[in-house]
Amino acid sequence: MTPPVTSLDPEARIARLTDDGAFEFLLPRTDCGMVAATGLVKGNKVVVFASDPTIKGGALGIEGSQVIVQAYRAAMGAQVPVIGIWHSGGARLSDGVASLNAFGEVFQSMVTASGRIPQLSLVVGPTAGGGAYGPALTDVVVLAPEGRIFVTGPDVVKSVTGDVVDMALLGGPEAHSKNSGVAHVIAPTEDIAFSEIQDLVSLFSNQGLMSPTVADVPLAHLVPESKKRVYEVHPLVDAILDPDGEKLELLDMWAQNMTTVLGRLGGRTVGVIANNPQVIGGVLDSAAGEKAARFVRTCDAFGIPLIVIADVTGFLPGIGQEWEGAVRRGAKLLHAFAESVVPRVTVITRKAYGGAFVAMNSKSLGATRVFAWPQAEVSVMGAVAAVRVLHRRLLADLPESQREGMELELAAEHEKVSGGVARAIEIGAVDEMIEPDKTRSAIAKVLGESEYRRGSHGNIPL
Repeated sequence: MTPPVTSLDPEARIARLTDDGAFEFLLPRTDCGMVAATGLVKGNKVVVFASDPTIKGGALGIEGSQVIVQAYRAAMGAQVPVIGIWHSGGARLSDGVASLNAFGEVFQSMVTASGRIPQLSLVVGPTAGGGAYGPALTDVVVLAPEGRIFVTGPDVVKSVTGDVVDMALLGGPEAHSKNSGVAHVIAPTEDIAFSEIQDLVSLFSNQGLMSPTVADVPLAHLVPESKKRVYEVHPLVDAILDPDGEKLELLDMWAQNMTTVLGRLGGRTVGVIANNPQVIGGVLDSAAGEKAARFVRTCDAFGIPLIVIADVTGFLPGIGQEWEGAVRRGAKLLHAFAESVVPRVTVITRKAYGGAFVAMNSKSLGATRVFAWPQAEVSVMGAVAAVRVLHRRLLADLPESQREGMELELAAEHEKVSGGVARAIEIGAVDEMIEPDKTRSAIAKVLGESEYRRGSHGNIPL
């Protein structure tokens, strides 16, 4: 007997995701707590599996796990995205240790598919234990308002640590928006959560061809001339991307000094990475390096070209950063760019100093093209800071009233000798100087003429 379709019913949730609510069961529906189907999302074929929280809280046993494994086999065979709608209490206790073994088979299927087909997760309810690691292994996790992701629930936390916490605080949107980096997208409503999964399917599946004609728009006014002024980078990113194409920022509340956005330029799916000077001056820190590295590898695995907007003074100094593994986690970004094979264009808008210049998709790491705006500065460090080191004795001997003027004079001379775009072009670190208002067409020309390639690696959750 077919169970009634309710808002919690997996059939209703699958229908909510697919075009016109149409889908076909991949396997006959049983009481195993998992349903799998095939359908279209924005015209793209997908395989979807969904937990059934009305049966033992969506807990997975042997049979339910095999439904997911079969869904992955079908998606891999057809080379289409696989979408998991999660609302699961984890392993089914009645199946004992066999349910743990079955979960391991699910994880193996996910890792085998990693980097080969897009894996998207929509978490709409509490998802615990093994059910938490399922989404964590996928490429993008969208968390709905009632979604909860945690390894152990509040009762276990209290019994082990004594901490009293509810499910929302432990693993809800607040926990995963700023603290953990587990959920890539935090949706304000469940309807928006489903809509964002649909946009992701389109961006990953229907990547399109770069239009040969991309209209330029004014951009210079979006970036202050003064290198000391902070500003919000999102209007610049929005202006570079197509105004009418799908666009989705990933991890927007986590490591906000680094912005990562999937969108379209000239109709083609692109990934944008940008330093955000509004947050700690846009400097690179350990979290930002990790965030950007994962994004680079995701785009590379699926053949999505990259646009890098560089405006960065360096890496964030401090004991905390060093102890948090800034060297190791920053190295992930260097490795990700050097490993990637997709076309990738960098635009230096104001400044790119020190190791951060290298890390933000430099020519030495294989960037397809590096552009710089006319007023940009490329240097080991800011010119004033540099002369304070190089000429500290001279400056120390000057009266304080003359020191600032001498610093500026020496800084101007230093820029001519070792900094600025001209010197960077001379040594091949920058390919070309472009006017800000010609940026969109310059990027589109490079990406449109570049060969389509994709990396041959998995997408480990860094």
